[in-house]
Amino acid sequence: MANITKKVSWSSRADESGATGEGTPLLNGSEQPRHSRQDSLRGRPKEIPHNEKLLSLKFESLDYDNIENQLFLEEERRMSYMGFRCLEISRWVVCGLIGFLTGLIACFIDIAVEELAGFKYQVVKENIEKFTEVGGLSISLILWAVLNSAIVMIGAIIVAFFEPIAAGSGIPQIKCYLNGVKIPRVVRLKTLVVKVCGVICSVVGGLAVGKEGPMIHSGAVVAAGVSQGRSTSLKRDFKIFEYFRRDTEKRDFVSAGAAAGVSAAFGAPVGGVLFSLEEGASFWNQMLTWRIFFASMISTFTLNFFLSIYHNKTGDLSSPGLINFGRFESDSVAYNLYEIPLFIAMGAIGGLLGALFNVLNYWLTIFRIRYVHRPCLQVMEAMLVAAVTATVSFTMIYFSNDCQPLGPEHTEEYPLQLFCADGEYNSMATAFFNTPERSVRSLFHNQPDTYNPLTLGLFTLTYFFLACWTYGLAVSAGVFIPSLLIGAAWGRLFGRLLAAITSSGSIWADPGKYALIGAAAQLGGIVRMTLSLTVIMVEATGNVTYGLPIMLVLMTAKIVGDYFVEGLYDIHIKLQSVPFLHWEAPATSHWLTAREVMSSPVTCLNRIEKVGTIVDTLSNTSTNHNGFPVVVQVTGSDEPAKLCGLILRSQLIVLLKHKVFVELARSRLTQRKLQLKDFRDAYPRFPPIQSIHVSQDERECMMDLTEFMNATPYTVPQETSLPRVFKLFRALGLRHLVVVDDENRVVGLVTRKDLARYHLGKHGLEELQLAQT
Repeated sequence: MANITKKVSWSSRADESGATGEGTPLLNGSEQPRHSRQDSLRGRPKEIPHNEKLLSLKFESLDYDNIENQLFLEEERRMSYMGFRCLEISRWVVCGLIGFLTGLIACFIDIAVEELAGFKYQVVKENIEKFTEVGGLSISLILWAVLNSAIVMIGAIIVAFFEPIAAGSGIPQIKCYLNGVKIPRVVRLKTLVVKVCGVICSVVGGLAVGKEGPMIHSGAVVAAGVSQGRSTSLKRDFKIFEYFRRDTEKRDFVSAGAAAGVSAAFGAPVGGVLFSLEEGASFWNQMLTWRIFFASMISTFTLNFFLSIYHNKTGDLSSPGLINFGRFESDSVAYNLYEIPLFIAMGAIGGLLGALFNVLNYWLTIFRIRYVHRPCLQVMEAMLVAAVTATVSFTMIYFSNDCQPLGPEHTEEYPLQLFCADGEYNSMATAFFNTPERSVRSLFHNQPDTYNPLTLGLFTLTYFFLACWTYGLAVSAGVFIPSLLIGAAWGRLFGRLLAAITSSGSIWADPGKYALIGAAAQLGGIVRMTLSLTVIMVEATGNVTYGLPIMLVLMTAKIVGDYFVEGLYDIHIKLQSVPFLHWEAPATSHWLTAREVMSSPVTCLNRIEKVGTIVDTLSNTSTNHNGFPVVVQVTGSDEPAKLCGLILRSQLIVLLKHKVFVELARSRLTQRKLQLKDFRDAYPRFPPIQSIHVSQDERECMMDLTEFMNATPYTVPQETSLPRVFKLFRALGLRHLVVVDDENRVVGLVTRKDLARYHLGKHGLEELQLAQT
């Protein structure tokens, strides 16, 4: 485990991050001798040996805390009450826009998948029917496999070659972003385009994936774009919403976008709000909740409205999200007190199966990190999975003799007859020969004796491994629907077996009811969300009766699963070595103090500093710091300098770019004063220091940082305990926390990596190594 070295594709490509091409992996044992912090900073491996005992240094934090410098305070004081009201209104407008656009994207994905998948299944179905009579079904199999591979190949090529971060569901990345970690390229326009096209290809290509997870990522990208009032990718600035160009506002809007994505995917606006609350935002206020709910509602409404036009029922707003579980009628789904223990048992089974899924996927991901890291290999693997999925599905349908009569009210979209008698169809084909959403619905609602137990058992087994193999490929794909499908299949099997065991079982053991509980258990066992998932399931079924059983099942699945391994998203976050901060500091960390966790010595700047010094400090690649405490020397005495503020790298770069030097200000009286707008226009892609030219004469000038630095940074005494530091840092969304001694002299700086290093392992508190990538 310790010697995995290849970089993973969450970051941008190697050459962009300054590494040279495909280096040969270094193999590093994890038992490195402990150096002091300073030595280890110098002697770190350049490649990241991938294991969970490492934290990557390539991830920066977001500045969630406002920089209260003189410019900011002057602007806020100039704003009238009406100005603040207008801002509030524009926030609502942005949220409405986010909801509307997310709904439109969901609608586009849905219609594209329906049309393309319909066309593909029609072609394959006609081919199969033609060859069933004359023999030579292998041609149908080849046609199906080739169609699948070709469609998936397009999806994998755009992801692997154009935007690797669009792979997977995007939920781990958005979770990190909302936690305050800047994941490179995660909310770019290009990522959105690749994500949408990729997810259409992977669902139409018949992979064991859903289109729901990527909707959350798409919503987040839409939010990040709309709220800035410009597109940095297209180099267009619409000159609106300029006040929102900072991390504080952007991150709040991204949480609204994620909620709108959930809401469009499941038709669950409340579930969307709770998802943002549970998975994302580290810090929450009431108005934000209300705005996010508004965005979610608008997104569901937009999706409904446009789908109703597509289905020729204009104005009928009853089809909720992309996945519609169908209505569960109250009489068929009543449950009794004695069924509660059965539901809890199903929750435990879901937890176990979920843990197994996560462990298998974990080892598979490590294998991919080691060996499948070139884009061409990733595309080939995706095509292989597509072909295997088609072959397995075909084989299962071919050898299944589970024939069911086609009733007058049959709901099958593409009933395949194969070797069944006339007027009958093959029920294994309903499960495999369909988009996953439709299969879930048929498992929930078909007549009790539609599937025989063997069909269900085989389907669960094969689909479990197919879904596990598929998650983590270089295609955009969600894990929600496959999990629901696996769970619905074994849940229905459970219901059938119960009915078989008890003589009067057919009355109470309705398989559809157990399919729903099984689906909840399996999904809870894999992703380990509790609150939001309960509400999403209740909203998607449109029946509140199930609130209690679903909640019990999800709690059981989470408790059982957590005993073995973490949730799927957390595993993927860990494998990327992201400095993710959980809600609380590790339980046993009270004996650590700020002095022991902080980074020191700190690079400080004087309040009036020489330009040359600033340029050299910023250009120094060995210490890639982003925040610098500003200190002031007491004149005439030889006491050490005291803290008077904090300034960020991005601010210094803007100051150098505009050449805000003391000497120039004196000589040129007409020089325009720098305003906050100049900082906002440079956000979010500040130019690198290498691109700023400073002449030799200018290096001798002085720069006055007084009005640009944050004069009231948060500080803690060096004796503060780690949980207290953690609470302050996490709740306020800080990026730098200055540690001072009793005379207000800077002794160290606490950043996200210093806190994320400590976590509870199997042997108590463990410290992770830091590594450069």
